[in-house]
Amino acid sequence: MTIIYFILILGIIVCIHEFGHFLFAKKAGIYVYEFSIGMGPRLLRWKRKNDETEYSIRLLPIGGYVQMAGEDLENDKKSEIPKEKMMQNKKWYQRFLTIIAGVMFNFILALVLLFVIALIHGAPYLGTRVGEVAPTSPAAVAGLETGDKIVKIENKKVSNSDMLMLELQVHSGEEITFTVEKKDSTTKEVVINPKKIEENGTESYQFGFSLDNKAEKGFFAAIKYAFLKTASIIEQMIYIIGYLCIGKLKLNSLAGPIGIFQVVGETAKTGILNIIYLIAFMSLNVGFINLLPIPAFDGGRLLFLLIEKIKGSPVSPKVENTIHSVGFILLMILMVFITYNDILRLFH
Repeated sequence: MTIIYFILILGIIVCIHEFGHFLFAKKAGIYVYEFSIGMGPRLLRWKRKNDETEYSIRLLPIGGYVQMAGEDLENDKKSEIPKEKMMQNKKWYQRFLTIIAGVMFNFILALVLLFVIALIHGAPYLGTRVGEVAPTSPAAVAGLETGDKIVKIENKKVSNSDMLMLELQVHSGEEITFTVEKKDSTTKEVVINPKKIEENGTESYQFGFSLDNKAEKGFFAAIKYAFLKTASIIEQMIYIIGYLCIGKLKLNSLAGPIGIFQVVGETAKTGILNIIYLIAFMSLNVGFINLLPIPAFDGGRLLFLLIEKIKGSPVSPKVENTIHSVGFILLMILMVFITYNDILRLFH
């Protein structure tokens, strides 16, 4: 069942992303060679009547793509596609919308799913107010109390639970200074030395407190939650990239396909709503990562479009394609490294 969930979850996220590119490419009149779900060897392929595009499903459910005229110079040379149907010959705004559509569809999917979760289950509290403090725990010994609002960790402001969890991960294993706002609006510093726990060869640190988990029911509360949670996760991801760059987080804290497979398996045991949340979370991740100005990602293509806008003329398609190809190779090397770390974690 984990394999089925894994394929379905990645399939949904990739399909939505690529459908965004596909839909806007078609609307712009760009010739689309292939719409593929998955990577690697082709399992199935078909064509629709009066449609030039070949649709395919490939073996590895870890990606997908929409291949458009103007992206692959070798294919374009062999074909007899009219120049007006090439992507690079379309108006700037049409190319911009076609490239960014995949990301926007990922964000829209996440918003819809988060809204559905909140509508069914209630909109969870996203703040940093303490719900419970376990007796004799490190948090209780330090003086943390129910109702306290955590406003800073090690002098870094935290405005939501996602940023709080990230800061706890960054300072994992350390004695941490929390700045809390008491019920009477006064502030106090609380120093917590977490308790080290070892279970099945895995180390974790126990603070002994949980956040308020109240939920608000209602249609408008669900809409508010969907947008605030989306913004919260995106803020967390921005900081993760920053912390990776400055070394506060290590690359081995990232998960590849094997790590994601494990997360899917664990999440599947906890119910359908958590699976829906995982799809929303991963969809936001895919959208955000694709926005980064890295060659081979949508953000890299958008960067070349912005360069074109600034300099008043397009970058040579040959140069751009070469840069994207090099970027893709480097990304595959990074993926191998992350997957290697996933495998090491399996045997820890």
